[in-house]
Amino acid sequence: MSAPTVRRRRLGSKLRALRGDLTLEEVADLSKGRFVYSKLSRIETARSAPKEADIAALLDLYAQHGRDVSEELRSALLMLAKEGPQRGWWHSYRGVLSPTFEDLISLEAEAESVSTWQIGVIPGFFQTPEYAREIIKATGMAEAVEENVEALVEVRLARQAVITRPQPLNVWAIVSELALQVGSARPGLMRDQLSRLLDAMDRPNVNVQVMPNTGHMHVGLVGSFSMLSFGAHTDLDVVHTEGLTSALYIEDADKIAAHRHAWQRISSAALSVESSADLIAKIRNDHDH
Repeated sequence: MSAPTVRRRRLGSKLRALRGDLTLEEVADLSKGRFVYSKLSRIETARSAPKEADIAALLDLYAQHGRDVSEELRSALLMLAKEGPQRGWWHSYRGVLSPTFEDLISLEAEAESVSTWQIGVIPGFFQTPEYAREIIKATGMAEAVEENVEALVEVRLARQAVITRPQPLNVWAIVSELALQVGSARPGLMRDQLSRLLDAMDRPNVNVQVMPNTGHMHVGLVGSFSMLSFGAHTDLDVVHTEGLTSALYIEDADKIAAHRHAWQRISSAALSVESSADLIAKIRNDHDH
């Protein structure tokens, strides 16, 4: 049995909510033999990877019994039922990527928007190959990272396709001024990186704010995080945090709401998008000297 992924946990949680006061035994009976109690339990507890056809049948059953199953919700849940690592480009990197990171790429591929706060690095969506290579080398603490730097750079660059696809991912990033000012032994690396960041800001689906070093204390000092959102169904949203040696998904609704509120406070404390672009351009020019 494969380990539960964040996709399957979110799906199981939503299906449990849709079931409401129906028992698993009642749902099995109503399905007229398609489902048994144990199979329904495994789906809701993310202990098995459900087939899209099974999820579609469950949603039909719940709709017939008065549950609110909109086309938008159906689409979102069927998306979560897809086993991303089995169908995505990142499948060829499975020997390099951890299951947690595969989950992140899979979710980014299906999300409607990402809101991210970064203290020390420029978000991966906007990184140049040279910056990505240097930051991976500087922050990688495991042998597996050191041995696979080039593959990890390839993955990071491939992930950027989500912001240029026909229906692009909307990215709102808040970056500390510190991340823009960090130096490099390689001449021109940060200048080129900040130019790439400014180019990305010309896209209608990208907003970048800078938290200036002169700002006051704020909740973002606690740590970086990213929120992945799936449109109107905020109960499918998830928060991703990353530390030195591990990454964590936050799925509890109250904790997600706390992060959403924190991100809004950080955004309010940061420079406007226009003023941020001016500051990024100034810091880029400073890197020339």
